[in-house]
Amino acid sequence: MRTSIINQSPCFPQTFTIQNPNSKIKHQQMELSSSLKPSNSVIFHHSHEFSFSSSISPFPVKTHFQNRKFPKPFSQNPKIFSAIDSQEKQEEQQLPQNSPQRLLKELSQRKKFISPNKRVPPKRFILKPPLDDAKLAQRFLNSPQLSLKQFPLLSSCLPSMKLNNADKTWIDEYLLEAKQALGYPLEPSENYGNDDNPAKQFDTLLYLAFGHPHCDRTNTRHVRSGHSRLGFLGQYVLELAMAEFFLQRYPRESPGPMRERVYALIGKRFLPKWVKAASLHNLIFQYDEMDKLIRKEREPPVKSVVWALFGAIYLCFGMPEVYRVLFEVFGMDPEDEECQPKLRRQLEDVDYVSAEFEGKKLSWQEVAAYKPPEDALFTHPRLFRACVPPGMHRFRGNIWDYDARPQVMNALGYPLLHIKDRIPEITNARNIELGLGLQLAFLHPSKHKFEHPRFCFERLEYVGQKIQDLVMAERLLIKHIDAPGKWLQERHRRLLLNKFCGKYLREKHLHRFIIYSEEVQDSFEHNRRLRNPATTSVQQAIHGLSYTVYGKPDVRRLMFEVFDFEQTQPKAVV
Repeated sequence: MRTSIINQSPCFPQTFTIQNPNSKIKHQQMELSSSLKPSNSVIFHHSHEFSFSSSISPFPVKTHFQNRKFPKPFSQNPKIFSAIDSQEKQEEQQLPQNSPQRLLKELSQRKKFISPNKRVPPKRFILKPPLDDAKLAQRFLNSPQLSLKQFPLLSSCLPSMKLNNADKTWIDEYLLEAKQALGYPLEPSENYGNDDNPAKQFDTLLYLAFGHPHCDRTNTRHVRSGHSRLGFLGQYVLELAMAEFFLQRYPRESPGPMRERVYALIGKRFLPKWVKAASLHNLIFQYDEMDKLIRKEREPPVKSVVWALFGAIYLCFGMPEVYRVLFEVFGMDPEDEECQPKLRRQLEDVDYVSAEFEGKKLSWQEVAAYKPPEDALFTHPRLFRACVPPGMHRFRGNIWDYDARPQVMNALGYPLLHIKDRIPEITNARNIELGLGLQLAFLHPSKHKFEHPRFCFERLEYVGQKIQDLVMAERLLIKHIDAPGKWLQERHRRLLLNKFCGKYLREKHLHRFIIYSEEVQDSFEHNRRLRNPATTSVQQAIHGLSYTVYGKPDVRRLMFEVFDFEQTQPKAVV
């Protein structure tokens, strides 16, 4: 008897033949056959043939595996790794040339070499052994920054090391062209005057001014730091010069339009035009044409060089030379149509300022060449008169003059006892003018501005903000002679935050003497956030008045002795 069972599946059709065990046939045979051989099946990665043969149960199984891939062992034995690598190389050679697996493997190997997971740190971050005390002291003593004891600010802006051969090569090739474009004699600056003449260092500072960090030759630290320090000083020199010029040229204008005029003249968008007019663009871009560069490649180097250039001119020749280079060499025109501010409602100024201000506008020559007369009460009498109008005399003898002015002068250390005039009447006049200026510095715009547009602290605040920035910049340069300009800039910004300036005034309890209108006084009593900006403005107006009456030394006294601007140290600059 023979029984036949047929089992068919969709993927593996099979036929089984079973013989009757009662038959006399001595051998049993089972055949496994498949009509479909799975070549690309999920179960079978390769085409294999399985055969089962036995004469007696149980059936022995024999399997054949071809090209079987084993996972890499976790052992660290180099012999095993070499055997696996040789096997992988043989498999790679067996693959055809255009095989996707071969191309993917080559791409993965290439990525390992192009973008490693761990990058090598740059050389400048590799620590070096520190210098011993003797070599460090010798380096400081040989530094040019300690050569000029009578000019500490100028000495702090010199390079920290002596110029090398590459620096001298640039000086020999291009410095004469720069001096000719700026209108200076072509002889070396070492031949200028006596030993106490700061202009003797002009060649070195001029070289540093053109060594902007965007060119290839300024990778050395002493040149790069020297340029950034000059630029840090020069930006505040430019802003103060422009503030003084426009305050005297437009004595009845508010600071808003003047700020727009200043930006239209020395803003970074307009500096390339002035540099090209002075024929200095070839020294800044020696291998490129400035007009073909995009803005982000053209403006930063020009701004950096111009700021450093005016820092060097200010250190060697003073503020009058800054005006000459601005208006003669660069050809800046304050009456240009592009430099005019936008139209706004202007309050009518019915007060007479001074005879020299009436009917004409001061030119830059008059501002630059102006020297106060011998019998003048103030260091900057014309600037004082442009900020404090004669109409302030109508406020003499009021309640604030009798009650608050003595307390304010006592807190600020006025009158200065070391200044004594030959004639006692001049001393009395100085105290009267100083008292009126202090009253104006504490006069909020809400009180009398609509009666007279200059009866408020806005113009004194404008000049005070600029002189405050310059004094703090000079202080930081002298205090940190090895710091780069970017670090100084960040520290300068953090020290002169508006919230700190108002805080120092409130600590002296001077905010109680600010004169407000009734409506503003009521609103400020219930909102501290509205009141604090006014204290900052009064603080800056006091510095502006101090500068116009006594000059820059008195501003230093107020900032670092009376208010102590460095009492709140900012966070460390990284």
